[in-house]
Amino acid sequence: MSKQYETVIGLEVHVELATKTKIFCSCSTAFGGAPNTHTCPVCTGMPGSLPVLNKQVVEYAAAVGLATNCTITQNCKFDRKNYFYPDNPQNYQISQLYYPICRNGYVEIDTPAGPKKIGIHEIHMEEDAGKLIHDEWEDCSLVDYNRSGVPLIEIVSEPDMRNADEVISYLEKLRMIIQYLGASDCKLQEGSMRADVNLSVREVGSDKLGIRTEMKNLNSFKAIAHAIEGERERQIELLEMGRQVIQETRRWDDNKESSHAMRSKEDAQDYRYFPEPDLVPIIISDEWLAAIKARQPELRTAKLIRYKKDFDIPDYDAQIITSAKKMADLFEATTAICKKPKKVSNWLMVETMRLMKEHEMEAEDLKFSPEHLAKLIDLADAGTINSSVAKEVFEQIFLEDIDPEKYVEEHGLKTVNDEGALRSTIEKIIADNPQSVEDYHNGKEKAIGFLVGQTMKAMKGKANPGMVNQILKELL
Repeated sequence: MSKQYETVIGLEVHVELATKTKIFCSCSTAFGGAPNTHTCPVCTGMPGSLPVLNKQVVEYAAAVGLATNCTITQNCKFDRKNYFYPDNPQNYQISQLYYPICRNGYVEIDTPAGPKKIGIHEIHMEEDAGKLIHDEWEDCSLVDYNRSGVPLIEIVSEPDMRNADEVISYLEKLRMIIQYLGASDCKLQEGSMRADVNLSVREVGSDKLGIRTEMKNLNSFKAIAHAIEGERERQIELLEMGRQVIQETRRWDDNKESSHAMRSKEDAQDYRYFPEPDLVPIIISDEWLAAIKARQPELRTAKLIRYKKDFDIPDYDAQIITSAKKMADLFEATTAICKKPKKVSNWLMVETMRLMKEHEMEAEDLKFSPEHLAKLIDLADAGTINSSVAKEVFEQIFLEDIDPEKYVEEHGLKTVNDEGALRSTIEKIIADNPQSVEDYHNGKEKAIGFLVGQTMKAMKGKANPGMVNQILKELL
């Protein structure tokens, strides 16, 4: 009988913080930019340059720690992690080993078996390295230090996850918390959120951990799920053949859907960590911590409870709207203006989601203003425009954030509520379609739909559908 295996997974998640400037200097952290233009003597590791800590980095790290139920280390400090690599200009990275800023937290995820707590071992602050670009054409490697010194937090989980679904749930939960806090945009494709997966397998029932490998270079949820599946199978195959799993770092290749060994895994002593002599310890006073706590925004769980109470919208709507902070902000701001929560939620859930899918956009990319959506809802509600015109106008708001009132005026899209004009159009339609009139009189209810359609066409879609139906029934 073949053995049953269990997968044990822990994650190291790196998140680039949304500060305007780097962690130890005043260079810009903006993504992109010509190579080596966001640099100075500090972030390129020039001799004699000294780091100065960016206060906002500490506040963001503490905010993430509070939101993930961690204990904040109020007396923490930085350490030097020594390693030699071309993208690491000082030949060391300033990180935190001995006293990380946050520890012993957790986030709760939903699993088929119910809620599950995933432990967070620690969160520490550190600086990012530069980026090596391998130029195949010139057969050389170039280095861009724009990213060097961009502030990171590394969130180290406990080995509490057992499959790819739990890993994705955990990452989605972290991403949502961090986006709600405004601490990072967490865009996997731009590398502002990166996850390394530590995975081992063991026989079911065993409490001893197997030998783990670490997989890097995972920049989408799909790649993470595939890499977990692939690595699990690879390790089980080795064990079934009576061979050993080697502790190593592996690189995932998304195109080939397979991983290969990069280097054997080092231990902390290989890095010769020692306290960073150029930076003073960080003392987070009770007052400072209280101020950070007081600024914590309302997170999703609290929003869900409040939406039910204040806005009386269905659970399903609330779940979707709060799944992205940008969506929740739009919902609240628009509702505050027009006081019609259910209608706002319908526009966001139906038309907004449809157009986002069509244009392959994330909620963060939405550009339209709550004022314009509220105006549109009011126009449709007042019967100034009908529902098909409203959809057409909304598409323009979605793309260009136009003012709906002006747009309706300029394009002559107002609903025709003039009974005289409608009546004469409908009389002409009835005269032109004797067959449909006869069908209607013979009990075919559907025939009236055809006549409504013809009237709307004649009125270029701008007639009031209720009025058209009423007049048609009266004349027939």
